[in-house]
Amino acid sequence: MLGENFNNLSAFVVVARERSFTKAAAKLGVSQSALSQTIKGLEVRLGLQLLTRTTRSVSPTEAGERLLQSVAPRFEDIERDISALSALREKPAGLIRITAGEHPAVTVLQPALARFLPDYPDIQVEIIVDHGLTDIAAEGYDAGVRLGEQVAKDMIAVPIGPEMRMAVVGAPAYFARYPKPVTPQELTQHNCINFRLPTYGGLFPWEFEKDGRELKVRVEGQLIFNNMALRLKSALSGTGLAYLPEDEALGHIADGRLVRVLEDWCEPFPGYHLYYPSRRHSSPALTILCEALKFKKGRVRPTHLY
Repeated sequence: MLGENFNNLSAFVVVARERSFTKAAAKLGVSQSALSQTIKGLEVRLGLQLLTRTTRSVSPTEAGERLLQSVAPRFEDIERDISALSALREKPAGLIRITAGEHPAVTVLQPALARFLPDYPDIQVEIIVDHGLTDIAAEGYDAGVRLGEQVAKDMIAVPIGPEMRMAVVGAPAYFARYPKPVTPQELTQHNCINFRLPTYGGLFPWEFEKDGRELKVRVEGQLIFNNMALRLKSALSGTGLAYLPEDEALGHIADGRLVRVLEDWCEPFPGYHLYYPSRRHSSPALTILCEALKFKKGRVRPTHLY
């Protein structure tokens, strides 16, 4: 009954304002006869005549005018509230939880978020640094960041960086003591700085490719780390050889603090992707963040691994 009264009162307000059943019916998208029956039904329930009808015009009676002045502002308030809610729906908001490796979190996500978030004050982003290939659905994440070749085929994947290359590097002091390796197999004779990944259940093998030939070398050395900063610092100190994303090493190579070897064995491979289970479940906030992060050719963006 309440919903029926609401609809009938709304129809009455339109007729009273338009002073015409024809115009009001067109505005409401109903037939003139159906609208006339609606108003008659409202008048019967109230026991009052609300409109004076002539062949040329329609005008509110005294009771109709009082009702119009009473309910019309309330409908205007409701319309404003609905408009405000629509604006809120269109304005992305909420918490986005993302799992990512250390370097994409630090060098890809964080700089992008610094540019993105000021325009969307109602969005919160939580980044969990994790080297494992986390099941984002099971762990309650909205999205993850991994290399393109690591993303499962059933995931929606958005590229957020260009192709990448790796680099094997050592300090000049290290190569003053040991010869430079010419092939990946010769790395087994060197003191290499290892990296432990939980997804491999052990030490990460150094991967190489040349002329379509792929090699994985399980190196050995005195140091094992699970982050990039310590591997880079140890290589700079001359302790051993490190296997790093190319862009992490280029600046140090340029200033002579690191020397690169096996460059011809380090071919490009797919870069970072933001991935999530299904477009059906993505929030407006995640959708707009994906668009902001999406890598476009010609855009300069740092690339990193893990």
